[in-house]
Formats: sequence, C-alpha cells, structure tokens
Amino acid sequence: MSRMRAPFAVTIIVAAVALAGCATSPGDEPIDPVGTWIESTDEDAPSLTLDEGGVLSGTDGCNRLSGSWRLEDDDIVYFDSVASTRMACPDVDTWLDGLSQATISGSTMTILGSDGAQIGQLERSGDSG
Repeated sequence: MSRMRAPFAVTIIVAAVALAGCATSPGDEPIDPVGTWIESTDEDAPSLTLDEGGVLSGTDGCNRLSGSWRLEDDDIVYFDSVASTRMACPDVDTWLDGLSQATISGSTMTILGSDGAQIGQLERSGDSG
C-alpha cells in the first residue's frame, strides 16, 4: 500500500511547488491604470482619466486631451492617438501634452515623454480606482 502512496505524494508535492511558483506575492499586485489620476486637488491641474475600454480623457491644465491607452505585458501604459486642443495658456506648464507612456507604482503614475524621460507624475484620485 505504501508503494501506491509514494507516487501520489510525489505528484502532490510537485503540484504544490508548481502552484507556489505562480502565486502573487504582496508586492506584485497587478497594475490597474483604470481611474482618474491628478497632479493636485486644484480643479485646473493636469489630470487623466483612463476608462475600462481603453479611452483616455483629461487636461494638461489648460487644453483638453483625448485618445486611447493600453497596458502591455511589461506593465507599461502606452498612450496612442492622443489629441489636444491648442488654446493659448499663459503661465500654465502644459507638460502633460507630451505624454507617450507611463509606469505605475502604488498610487503614483510616472508619465514619460517620447524619449522615455520622465516628464511628470500624477496620483490616483481618491474617488476612482
């Protein structure tokens, strides 16, 4: 009877080890870009809203932004076909207009320009997520 149990026990141990390798550790939470991301609570501050269907909307602090987004396997958010109004905005830093991609760590979205350099950061809004 013990000869029958040995292969079964080995199978259980192998399966447990394989499943443990697939387990997500607490620091490896899946990236969820859906929601509203803001620079500050100021109504005119840069912000982005990323909808479930890959639609992006927002403002750079003066101009309206619209386009699409996608999350790739490398956990980078890529922004596509982003259009912006072109109003004159004295004394407004329209840095968000240069977005190309983003990374997310916790509640912070780091926005990168087309050259891959950081151009700014947004925080997840408390009323989204």
